[in-house]
Amino acid sequence: MRAVQFTEYGPPAVVHVAEVEEPHAGSGTVRVAVRATGLSPGETLIRSGRLRDLVPMVLPYRTGFDAAGVVDEIGAGVTGVRVGDEVFGMATVTARGANAEFAVLAEWAPKPEAWSWEEAGGAAGSVETGTRVLDRLGVGAGDRVLVHGAAGGVGAVAVQLAIARGATVIGTASESNHDFLRSLGAEPTTYGPGLPGRVRALGGVDTVFDCAGGALPDLLEITGDPARVVTIADFEAGAHGVHMSHGAPADETGDAVGSAADPLAVHGLRIAVELAGQGLLHVPVAATYPLEEAAAAHELSETRHARGKIVLVP
Repeated sequence: MRAVQFTEYGPPAVVHVAEVEEPHAGSGTVRVAVRATGLSPGETLIRSGRLRDLVPMVLPYRTGFDAAGVVDEIGAGVTGVRVGDEVFGMATVTARGANAEFAVLAEWAPKPEAWSWEEAGGAAGSVETGTRVLDRLGVGAGDRVLVHGAAGGVGAVAVQLAIARGATVIGTASESNHDFLRSLGAEPTTYGPGLPGRVRALGGVDTVFDCAGGALPDLLEITGDPARVVTIADFEAGAHGVHMSHGAPADETGDAVGSAADPLAVHGLRIAVELAGQGLLHVPVAATYPLEEAAAAHELSETRHARGKIVLVP
C-alpha cells in the first residue's frame, strides 16, 4: 500500500509516499480502508528533528494519527463493529501510520452522517485532545475559558466542545480569523502583547487551554494560577509549573491503555458523535491534499495559519 513517511529528519521535502506492507488488525483493533486522514501539527515538529531528544523515533517514521474509513478487518476480542462499517478514530500511539491507504485503529466510533469523510478523517485527534484537556481543567456550565490558538485544528474543536458544556469561550486568533471564531460561538481577541488586558476587558476567564504556545507568562497572569492553565504546545510548561497534556492517556489518568481501546479516548469520540448529530460540532477543514502532496501539507501546517484541520486523502 501507499503510505506517507520520512527516512531522515529535515524540512517538509523529506516527507514522501512509499510502498510499504499493509498492516493488519491485531487484538482489540480494527483495520480501515482509509478515506481521509489528518495531519497532526506535532508530527511536523517530529519530522523537523526538533523533538528528537524528547520523542525519539525509529526511522523510517510513518506519519498519521487519526483517520476515517471503512472497516475491512476486525481483530480478536472486538465487538460492536462489523466489516463495512464507516468509522473514525485513532491509531495506536506507538504505531501511528494512519496517513496511508489502510490504517489500524485502536480507538474508534461510528462516523457521524453529518460529517464528510474529510471532516471525520481529521476529527479524532482534535476531539480526544479537546476532551482530555477540558476534563483536566474541569470545564463545565457557567465557566469562562480562554482558548489560545482557537482557529487551528484542535482549537476550533475545543471551542465547540467547551460551548457544548455550557462554558463561555474567548478565543485568540489573528484578526482575519475573528469572524470564523464568532461563527463557532467564541468571543475573539488577538494574541500578542497586551493579551491579559484584552482578556480582562472581555470579562476575564477561569481557565486557559493553550493550543498555540509561546505565551505562558501572559496566560499565567490571566489566571493567576498554573493549575488553571493546560498547554498542548509549549515545551517550557514545566518551568512555569504548567501541565503539558499529550496523547499518552496513562500520563493523564494514571491508567494504562487497554488492549481494545482507551476508555478516556473512546468517551470523547462518543460525545463527538452525539454533538455532531445535534449539529453542535463541526470539524473545520483548512485544506485537503492527496497523499503524494504530503510535503505541501506539512508546509502549510508550519505556517501556523491553517484555519482548522489539514487532511490527506489516498
